Amino acid sequence: MIFMSEAASGSGARASRYPLLRRKRRRRVKLPAILTGNRARILAIALLSLALVAVAIALALRPPPPNARRLLIDSLNTLNAGNYSAARTNAQHAIAAEPRLALAHAVLARAYLELGDGLAAEAELARATDAGLSADRLHQLLAHARLLQGDADGALDEAAKAPPRYAGYAARIQARALASQGDGVQAQAVLRALLDRAPNDAAAWTDLGRIRLTAGDVGGASVAASRAATLAPREPAALTLQGEVVRSRYGLVAALPWFAAALRSDAYYHPALIEYAATLGELGRNTEMLGATRNALLARPGSPQALYLQAVLAARAGRTALARTLLQRTGGAIAGLPGSLLLSGSLDYAEGKPEQAVAAWRRLAAVQPLNVTARQLLGAALLRSGNPREALDALRPIGMRADADSYSLTLIARGFEAVGDQASAAQYLDRAATGPIAPAATFVTDDAVGALMADADGAVGDPTYVLGVVRGLVTRGDFGGAVARARTLAVSTPGAPAAQLALGDSLAAGGRYGEAAGAYARAADLSFDEPTMLRLVDALGRAGRAEDASAALALYLSQNPQSLAGLRLLGHWQVASGDWDTAIETLEGVRRRVGNRDGGVLVDLALAYAGSDDGAIAVRYGRAAYGLSPMSAAAADAYGVALAADGNLDGARQLLVKATRLAPGNAVITDHLRQLR
Repeated sequence: MIFMSEAASGSGARASRYPLLRRKRRRRVKLPAILTGNRARILAIALLSLALVAVAIALALRPPPPNARRLLIDSLNTLNAGNYSAARTNAQHAIAAEPRLALAHAVLARAYLELGDGLAAEAELARATDAGLSADRLHQLLAHARLLQGDADGALDEAAKAPPRYAGYAARIQARALASQGDGVQAQAVLRALLDRAPNDAAAWTDLGRIRLTAGDVGGASVAASRAATLAPREPAALTLQGEVVRSRYGLVAALPWFAAALRSDAYYHPALIEYAATLGELGRNTEMLGATRNALLARPGSPQALYLQAVLAARAGRTALARTLLQRTGGAIAGLPGSLLLSGSLDYAEGKPEQAVAAWRRLAAVQPLNVTARQLLGAALLRSGNPREALDALRPIGMRADADSYSLTLIARGFEAVGDQASAAQYLDRAATGPIAPAATFVTDDAVGALMADADGAVGDPTYVLGVVRGLVTRGDFGGAVARARTLAVSTPGAPAAQLALGDSLAAGGRYGEAAGAYARAADLSFDEPTMLRLVDALGRAGRAEDASAALALYLSQNPQSLAGLRLLGHWQVASGDWDTAIETLEGVRRRVGNRDGGVLVDLALAYAGSDDGAIAVRYGRAAYGLSPMSAAAADAYGVALAADGNLDGARQLLVKATRLAPGNAVITDHLRQLR
């Protein structure tokens, strides 16, 4: 009933009971009188007029659309500033704005030439002539384009047609073409004649420096590169060359600022990016190296050099499949280069394909016949592929050396075992167990000295043949004759580190270590690489100049902190000086990188841990070193010292007695036995 009465009461009752449901009445907004009628129309027209005025003002203030001539000027300015990538972009925009602008096509061709793209440059030169530019103005550019495409003869023909106005540019291309054909002497003569006429031609100095560096004249290249960088401090080619020269002379770290300076001029200058990435990689700065290679691929899509460097990074990380893919993407463009051959063979060997590794490493050994590592790798791959006789042929030059390492000697022994010559195998196994019996020496040669001299006489001006004569004389034991030949070569080619090294090697072979150190120091001033550093440090040490040797090693490691050879030597010296904890830190870093098969590192670690009173760890390293070379006096001594540090005096005595019998003249080993007694 209540519900019914409420329903019957109507809307008024509901409104009184439920006020929130009460319908609200919409209030009407009363417009001002000004917005009604004609006045509203007048206001709308006024607002529209104001909008139109604003649009007109904006259009008037907006900068004009890109002008082809203005873009062409921008391209020329960036080209002259050394920003070739920007010059290319500006020239392309100018052509887009005015496709028949002939000069823009020529400037674009010039940018392509500086960026190393000869094919694109030649196409733009053809468009320039089609658009009306005289072909007589383009011969030197077309010569450059042909040279970049590998057509040296075509480049020489076009350079000869260049009018006198462009004679300097044409002469530079002529010199480059001659150098590419192997006539470096004539190429340098052309450039020197040009520089006599135009001594401030930075591009000519750059070309001269590049040719000298390729010929091995680092000293001459340094003079030319420095002059070029001074005359053109924003020129990427000059700065990149200076970086390469500085890297050779002083080291990796010193070279980085020069490559960075080149990239400040043109962030996508491909040669600088490649050299920068390679240098970062050698320093172990892998993340930065990867970034540089990515920029190189942006600058030049499909760059074989950048892909190769990325493959190296992948191989370091153990990603063999990725490394192989990256190497294949190079399309064989760098297949014949030593680094590519080494990496390709390593990947094949790691994937269980020794026959393919043999093919790569055989080519590497042919390109670098004095490369001990290449011969080791080739010998190991030949043994694994079932070709012991070929392996012995590859390894025999190493086995002839008194400083042959245990690994190579073991490989040779395995080769003799495979062909059934057990006596020779036993002989080499004994040598492997004993270890090297002499310090490092020059690589011996089988060629007769007479034949080598005949070759040298028939190639006057080519120092390579003279180096062969020097090696032959050293092999024959004619140290005086070798020194005389090497000294003449060093005087005639003072900027060539190879000549100074040959002189140092000849002097060292004759036991004249003090004089050898001087020759090695001159070589190091030209090319402070790892082999030169090792020679210099060894000669200084044998000459009794330990402080100078230490300074040379410290300087090398400051520039090459990832050098395994340098770190091995540093750790050895730290052990010898009793700096146990520092030695352990250094040597453990080396061991983590090379594994547990380096007997010298294991020996030094055993001695370092023994000196730091950690006998248990010392014994483990000493036992491992002794297991690798049981007839090595150094290994027996280290194992004995480790056992003594661990409290096993009887075992220590037996090993130290053995060590003294193996090396009766070694004062350090004798002193260890004396202390034990």
